[in-house]
Amino acid sequence: MTILNSVHTPGFEIIFNHATQGILLADEAGIILAVNPCLLQWSGHQSEELQGKPIAGLLSGSEEKALLHCKDGSLLPVNAGCTTYNPSCRIYFLTDVSAQQQAVHALQRRVNEQKLEAHIMAGKESAYKRVSNFLNSIWTNLDAILIVTEPLGHIRFFNPAAVKMLGYPAREVTDTASLLQFLDRQELVRRAAMLSKELQQTVDPGIDALTIRARLNMSNEYEWTFIRKDGTRFPVALTVSAIRDDANRITGYIAIGLDISARRKSESELRQALDKEKELNVLKSRFVSIASHEFRTPLSTVLSSTYLLEKYTTTEDQPKRMAHIQKISSAVHMLTDILNDFLSLGKIEEGKILVRPSLVEIKKYVEKILTETEGLKRGQQQLIYTHEGPIESTLDGTLLRHILTNLVSNALKFSPDNGIVYIHTLSAPGYFNLSVRDTGIGITAEDQQHLYERFFRGSNVESIQGTGLGLHIVSKYAELMKGQVTCNSEPDKGTEFIVHIPIPKI
Repeated sequence: MTILNSVHTPGFEIIFNHATQGILLADEAGIILAVNPCLLQWSGHQSEELQGKPIAGLLSGSEEKALLHCKDGSLLPVNAGCTTYNPSCRIYFLTDVSAQQQAVHALQRRVNEQKLEAHIMAGKESAYKRVSNFLNSIWTNLDAILIVTEPLGHIRFFNPAAVKMLGYPAREVTDTASLLQFLDRQELVRRAAMLSKELQQTVDPGIDALTIRARLNMSNEYEWTFIRKDGTRFPVALTVSAIRDDANRITGYIAIGLDISARRKSESELRQALDKEKELNVLKSRFVSIASHEFRTPLSTVLSSTYLLEKYTTTEDQPKRMAHIQKISSAVHMLTDILNDFLSLGKIEEGKILVRPSLVEIKKYVEKILTETEGLKRGQQQLIYTHEGPIESTLDGTLLRHILTNLVSNALKFSPDNGIVYIHTLSAPGYFNLSVRDTGIGITAEDQQHLYERFFRGSNVESIQGTGLGLHIVSKYAELMKGQVTCNSEPDKGTEFIVHIPIPKI
């Protein structure tokens, strides 16, 4: 290869032909002299189609945002670094950064280390300088970990990107450390077990787990967790290849690793977005199902009672009219509660609920709220309220109203017609407690694990209307006030909810 021979650097032809990074030679006028096999594969061109042509026809843009013009008309985004070997020869190093790959497979150097060392040891100072400059130009443009080891894994070369990413100075690891020290021991054990099963032979959880596929001339890329000097961890796509001499004996290994933290983050964000979208679709379906079911009964009550009211026109029918008016009123209250639940859920999800603490006269305020819930009672149901401690406390009265209304509504809903609901408030230094206890159907231990989930309804409440949002809203409002909700319940023995809200010192 006459053109490559003009680059008087030992090992250049090996690197040129075997690199997995694009390499292009051009003269001082920008005319292409040679293109390596990797770059030909990327572009789809034949060598003779490019030699003698201006480089501008193949490559455009800046170094950081260059575009490779492929034969099929497509554009491949690349990073293009250039170094001047001599006045008549420039060497371009191209790295594929296309989104389709998502992981750049950095330059694979097939260096015949023994020959290179022999040249250096022979005292050829000029050759040494050319090799050093050439290697430095490669390493400067290579944004990936590159580690060359001996057959047992001890490090011989440690490039600047490895220093930057792993935090170890090259002198600290060269000839003293092993590639294994950057890896998680448990991952090595798992990888060795996986390879043992795949290859049907015992693979040692050491350097064997890293190199056995390379020794067998098999593809050897795997994602590992690398450990920096400071103990922090990051994901790396690592490719390990064997370096062989003329007799095909392995003289070492070259490991090239790409930090895939950004890719992992993007994948995680994409998964979260997909999961969120699935969750929203499920919630929409459940909302439509529950809303249509819950609206149907009160609307039917309103329609039927309205129809019957038209029939009762005499004075004697007044009691019947009042009964149906009461039914209409209850149905409207039910619809209002359902709509309020949905509106509250929407505001919570959008983060529009703000906590506005103020001084509240607890006993008087709670009694007023309970008076408003009288219309929810059935038959001989009773509400019994007691208060303990100072009559005033600093908290958000609006959120307290929502919490109390939901808890009392549930207690009445799931209690018998002669049931009693006990409400107790406790004001104390540093906290406020609200307790709502009923004598209703109770909640199973299994259902208690899901009480505060959106749209969850207990296994024993099929015949009782509800949206499954009330306790979810209660828990979210309590969280907004830095509080918590606890539940004590047994089936057929009633339920008690306790809301604990810390009161900050003013």
